[in-house]
Amino acid sequence: MNPSREVSAQSNRIPCAATRLPVGVDHPSESSGSTAEDRAVARIHGYRARVREDTGREPTSDVGRPHSLASGEGKAWFRAGPGTADIDVGTASARVGTLAEGVVEHATDPAVLDRGGWWAVVMTFEGRLDLWRFATVRPAPLPRPEDCWVPVPAGAWTTSLDRVGYVTGVREIRSRIREGDVYQVNLCRVIDAPVDAHADPWVLAARVAEGNPAPYAGVIDVPTGISGGPVRVVSASPELFLGRDGDRVTSSPIKGTGATDGELLPKDDAENIMIVDLVRNDLQRVCLPGSVEVTSLLRREQHPGLVHLVSTVSGRLAPTATWADLLAATTPPGSVSGAPKSSALQVIAEQEPVERGPYCGAVGWVDADAGQACLAVGIRTFWWREGRILFGTGAGITWGSDEDREWEETCLKARRLISLTSRQGCGGETGDVAAVAGVPVGARRAHGAPADAGSTNGRTECRRMQGVPAVGGGA
Repeated sequence: MNPSREVSAQSNRIPCAATRLPVGVDHPSESSGSTAEDRAVARIHGYRARVREDTGREPTSDVGRPHSLASGEGKAWFRAGPGTADIDVGTASARVGTLAEGVVEHATDPAVLDRGGWWAVVMTFEGRLDLWRFATVRPAPLPRPEDCWVPVPAGAWTTSLDRVGYVTGVREIRSRIREGDVYQVNLCRVIDAPVDAHADPWVLAARVAEGNPAPYAGVIDVPTGISGGPVRVVSASPELFLGRDGDRVTSSPIKGTGATDGELLPKDDAENIMIVDLVRNDLQRVCLPGSVEVTSLLRREQHPGLVHLVSTVSGRLAPTATWADLLAATTPPGSVSGAPKSSALQVIAEQEPVERGPYCGAVGWVDADAGQACLAVGIRTFWWREGRILFGTGAGITWGSDEDREWEETCLKARRLISLTSRQGCGGETGDVAAVAGVPVGARRAHGAPADAGSTNGRTECRRMQGVPAVGGGA
C-alpha cells in the first residue's frame, strides 16, 4: 500500500533543483580508470566485512527483508524536495521542505525503491542501508520545538585522530601517491561527545538551520521500538550525491574548500576535476552510452563560513538500471573517498581508526511513485549512538597537500557546527554564531591516538581560523 500523500501544485519540479546554486563554466574531463571489479574487492576486504552499527541502531535480523509496521511514530524532514523550491516563510528554519510522518515499513534492500512509496534513506560510508517508508508526506516548514537544547560541554569532544595522528596519515597518503597507488584520498576523523538523554534532534536541527543553513539539510528521527531504530541524524549537507528525476540522474561533487574565495588554489581545481572524472566514470556504468555530461565545472559556492568548488555531472539511466545498480555503481561517494576509488578505500581502511557511519554516506529521500530522489552526501552531519553525539570532518589529500593546512581545514569544517551544540538555547535560538573560534574541535585524543608533543594534557586544539589558508576539499 502506498502512503497517503499531500503534494503541492509544484510537485513536478525537479528534486534538489530547489537549492541548486548558480552554475559556472563547462569544461570536458577524462576517465578516472577505477574498475568495478577493483571497487568490489575494496568493499569486500576493506568495508563490508567490518561494518558496525554506526547509525545508532540496534542489530536486527531483517537484512534485505521489509518489515511492515504500525503507523504513527518516526518523522523525517528534508529541505530539498518537489514543490519546495524558493518558498521561504521568514527564517531559515521556517523554510518549507518535505515533512514525512509515521513509519509504516523498514527495509535494507534497495529493491524496495523500485517498487513504490516514499522512503527516507540513511546509508553509511561502509555500505549499511536503512530505508523507512512513511504514511504521510507533505510540504511543511522544519518543525520548531520550544524545548531547550541541553548543551554539549565544549571541552567534552574527543577525536578519533588528533593532530599528530592526522598529520601522520597525510604523510602516509602522500607516500602512497608518490608510489603511484592513489592520486587522492579523503582522510577523515570522527569527533564525539556525551549527549544528554533528553537532547532533542529537532531542537538541534532548528539551531543548525538558523546558524548554518544548508541546501540539502535533513533530519531523520526513528525511535526505539521501530524496526531499524533508534536512528537520529541531523544533516546540514551542502553536497548533492544523487538527484533523480525519472531517468535523469545528477551528482554535484564538492572538492576544494577555503575560508574565503581567495584561499582557493590551482590545486583545488585539479582536485575537483579529478573527482569529476571519477563521478563520470561511476555514472557511465549505469547510464545510456553518450548521455553522461559535465553540465557545470568549478563553480564557486558560498556557504556559512566556507567557500566550496562544486561541479555537476548528469546522465540518463539505462532502462534496465535499478536502484541497486545505481547505488552499487556510485557508493561510497567519490568526493569523500578518492581516486582511484578502489585504492583510496583500501588506504582509508588502513589510516582511519574508526568507521565513518552515516558521515560520508548518504542521507535523503526517494519517492519511488514519482520517480524522484534527493540523496545528499552525509557531510556536516550529526548522529547519535549509545548516548553520544558524533560528527565527522576531513579533507582531500593530494601530492600538493600541506599537512598543517589539511588539519586546519578539518577544524574549519567542524567548528561552526560543533559550536551550535555547545551553547544554551531554546527552540531554534543559536546565540552568537560568530563566536565560534574558541570551540576546541581538535579536542582530546581518543581511540589510543598518540599524544601531540605540542599539546597540553593531551589536548590538541585547532588554531583559530582567521588568516589560515585551507587546502583541499571534500568532507
